[in-house]
Amino acid sequence: MNSYINYFTIAESYGYLWGKYRPAILKLMISSADEPQQYKFSAHEIRRANPKGKGGFTFTLKFHKGNGVNDIKLSLIAKDLLRVLQQSKKASQLSESSMYEFMLDKHFVLHVIKTDIQDEIPDKLPGIMTEGIEG
Repeated sequence: MNSYINYFTIAESYGYLWGKYRPAILKLMISSADEPQQYKFSAHEIRRANPKGKGGFTFTLKFHKGNGVNDIKLSLIAKDLLRVLQQSKKASQLSESSMYEFMLDKHFVLHVIKTDIQDEIPDKLPGIMTEGIEG
């Protein structure tokens, strides 16, 4: 039973950190419509969130339609950010028509980049007649 408790303790390692900064992250998402945004974390705050954490803290998370769209299964810090974003109605709404890329670099700077997603099937394709066909 002890390992069961440890699993959930480890799984939520960065949840508190991301939850604390959720309002700031949402503001970065909104502001990224104009230009890419950055937020500098203090190294000790991230390290303190999981003092026994092994591996690096850097990651890239792509978030679209309320889901992660790239492979983050090896990054606990990215998975916890994704979980916090998925719990936010505002983050999910923002991601419906755009993709957000969250990158934490080795200097503990979180970069937020918004990319607008065009419809998968455009209304008018070049060279295809879209007006009524006479027959």
